Amino acid sequence: MAELAVEQARNGEFWADCVERIAQERDKHSFMQLFDYFSPRVNAYLLGQGAEAAMAEDLSQEALLALWNKAHLYSREKAAVSTWLFRVARNLWIDRLRKQRGVAYESDENLAETVDDEARLNADGERLKAVLDTLPQSQAQVVYKSYYEGKSHSEIAGETGMPLGSVKSSLRLAIKAFRQHFGEDGV
Repeated sequence: MAELAVEQARNGEFWADCVERIAQERDKHSFMQLFDYFSPRVNAYLLGQGAEAAMAEDLSQEALLALWNKAHLYSREKAAVSTWLFRVARNLWIDRLRKQRGVAYESDENLAETVDDEARLNADGERLKAVLDTLPQSQAQVVYKSYYEGKSHSEIAGETGMPLGSVKSSLRLAIKAFRQHFGEDGV
C-alpha cells in the first residue's frame, strides 16, 4: 500500500486528477490526499524562504485553502500541481512581507531598523549582481528566470530551448559560483 502512495506521489497526473476532482466534485478525499502530501513540503519551502514556523504553517494552510477554492482555475497544460501550489505559496509569502513592510514604516522606532535592513539588502543585492555579471550568459539567464521570475526548470527549458539537464547543470554551476564568491564552498 505504501509503495502505491509513493508511486502516486511521483505521478504528476495523479495530483492533476485530484485537483480536477476537487474542481468538479468538491472531492474531500482528493483534497486530503493533496493536503497530506503537499502541506509539509510547502511548509518546508516557506521555512526555507525565511518565514517563521507559525507563519509558514499559516501560509501553507492558506495556499492549500486557495487550492480548494480555486481548483477550477488550475490547468494541467500550464503547470504541474506542485508548481502551481508553490507559486501560490510564494505569492502569499510576498504579500505578507509587503504588508509587514508597510506596518514597519508606521512606527518611528522601526524606521531606523527598516532603513538599516534595506541598506543591507541593497548591498547584498549589489554583491549578487556583481557575481551574476561574471557568469556565462546561459547561467545568468537560468538564475534570473528561476529566482527572479520564479519559473520551474521545465518552464525555463521550454522558454530558452535548452535541454532540461542543461538548465539544471547551469543552475548548479551558478550556485557553486555564488557559494565560492560568498565563502560557502563546503555547503
